[in-house]
Amino acid sequence: MRHWIQRGLVAVALIIALPAHADEYDTSWYDAHWYYEVDKKSAWQGDLTARLKAIEDIFEGRLGVYVQNLASGEAFSWRAHDPWYLASLIKIPVAAQVLAERQAGTLTLDDRLTLARSDFVDGAGPTNWHDPGTPISIRYLMEQMITVSDNTATDMLIDRVGLAVVNARARAMIAASGGNPDEIGPISKLVGVRQGVYGELHPDARELGGMDFIALRQHSVSQRGQALARVLDVSTASFTQPDYDHAFDAYEASGENVGTLSAFGDLLASLHPARQAGAMEDVNDEQRQTLLALMLRTRSGKQRLQAGMGSVISFAHKTGTQQRRSCDAGIAERTNAVMATQGPWVIVTCTRGPEAVSAHERTLARVGEALRYSGALGKPW
Repeated sequence: MRHWIQRGLVAVALIIALPAHADEYDTSWYDAHWYYEVDKKSAWQGDLTARLKAIEDIFEGRLGVYVQNLASGEAFSWRAHDPWYLASLIKIPVAAQVLAERQAGTLTLDDRLTLARSDFVDGAGPTNWHDPGTPISIRYLMEQMITVSDNTATDMLIDRVGLAVVNARARAMIAASGGNPDEIGPISKLVGVRQGVYGELHPDARELGGMDFIALRQHSVSQRGQALARVLDVSTASFTQPDYDHAFDAYEASGENVGTLSAFGDLLASLHPARQAGAMEDVNDEQRQTLLALMLRTRSGKQRLQAGMGSVISFAHKTGTQQRRSCDAGIAERTNAVMATQGPWVIVTCTRGPEAVSAHERTLARVGEALRYSGALGKPW
């Protein structure tokens, strides 16, 4: 125990003590990626690498970070080319597809969708507070999906536009920024995530619906296997995974809702006016600005990146949280920028490790501080 405390104190001291724009670090073990072909490295990349290594040393898990300056094209990767479970980050292409159909005239944000009992999914958000049969506007569902990560709202919107076109939209957004669409796996409905995870415990769970998963969510993670066995009327001895954690690992290995952070960075980059040249014609500036404004109103994850970056940064973002996994991703701009090269920046971060969400949020806040003090977001403040 004493060893781990000492190690943690040393790492924290390193995070605090590292100077801005440190020039002399051994960078042989870090992967610097440049969005465009650039044959130099800014000093902040070595500084940020050292800070992230110190952060990961005191986080009992893994950390992934991708940063791309949309003005200069310079990009940085810390495990950003590895596959990560993206969780609710996938709600961004859902919103983009809704807005594309708004532009095409096939729907309006004032159109109403009728909430059915089969639409209910466990998770955050107020849509579940409405009674079945309630007509709910697409505008309201979009707001809840992005700002508080409402799962029921998300699945209702996916049903409205179609899962296949949501997946096509995600791939098109990545391609519009020059990225590789094959670096993101298939997106599923949120109820599909539950069917996939519990289905790794027992195949019959794939036939359960949203209300079943809401009931299972009432149990602690350690008790969900036994609760599932009672619902299915089977023995836990018939399970193909030993527990919920292993079931989620197996589900993630299927590739659903999984992608590289660099590919998701390309997806986000397609939303910003700085990328007008590569923008998709069927998602015009009005639609992109509508989505970015929604992302600026995000209320979840206040203790993540934004907490570390501070008030100088305006951050249009989306969070994601699942079993032992957390993400925060968006487009950051300095409110006091005086040079064209001072952003905007795409930032995509994910963590995997401890069960407590608070541990992930502390780590992501430290990443925000590292971005701030390393000079990755322009001159430190």
